[in-house]
Amino acid sequence: MSEIAMAVKQAPPEKMMFQLTLRRRGISDQAVLRTMEEIPREVFVEERDRADAYCDSALGIACGQTISQPFVVAYMTEQLHLQKQHRVLEIGTGSGYQAAILSRLAGQVLTIERFRTLADTARVRLERLGCDNVEVVLGDGFDIPPGVNQFDRIVVTAAMEQIPESLVERLETRRNPDRAGRAAPRHPDPHQARQDRRRGRTKGARGRAFCAGASGCCARTLKLRIRYPESCGLAVRPRPYSEG
Repeated sequence: MSEIAMAVKQAPPEKMMFQLTLRRRGISDQAVLRTMEEIPREVFVEERDRADAYCDSALGIACGQTISQPFVVAYMTEQLHLQKQHRVLEIGTGSGYQAAILSRLAGQVLTIERFRTLADTARVRLERLGCDNVEVVLGDGFDIPPGVNQFDRIVVTAAMEQIPESLVERLETRRNPDRAGRAAPRHPDPHQARQDRRRGRTKGARGRAFCAGASGCCARTLKLRIRYPESCGLAVRPRPYSEG
């Protein structure tokens, strides 16, 4: 029996509470919720932390990194509005959990990790879970391997002082405006994000400089001075380390 089948069969109370927590915190996309339920998070955490796999908190993994809290993964994924034909680039594989979620909602996922231990472990996990549309690459997330095509969405799970133009140029929307994407930076307060959308706060100023185009969300903790158009498909998490 596969690891996913075993997880679904067991359906522990913690996993049901896990789903309720996501809904209560505002996650409403049914495809995202289904995927979060299907992908066994316990496979991606350290053995010592498996009892806490479905708690809404980040947990430590190898190389001094963490696996993101479930709400952050769900929120960023939801804001990307993924479709089956989308090609997604993830910067910062970490445990591989975010890549596994993306694999169920997009057509292809290329995920880049700078730590060999994390890259190798994530690759094995993803293969065991049947995530055949995910490629794990060891390298610098801002030095994309040659020969790689454009992407419809880019997820950055590490902090940065400014968005490299070379990364933005990887977005398909720069070449084909008809395939407009959506930005989905992590908002530190989702409730404030909804208020910002209602009030039309989409101007890029200090502390609120990376705007999420049509969605109106913004990463207020990032001190970026670059404002991107509504067609931008970048999703940035303001974290000082890799979190997959």
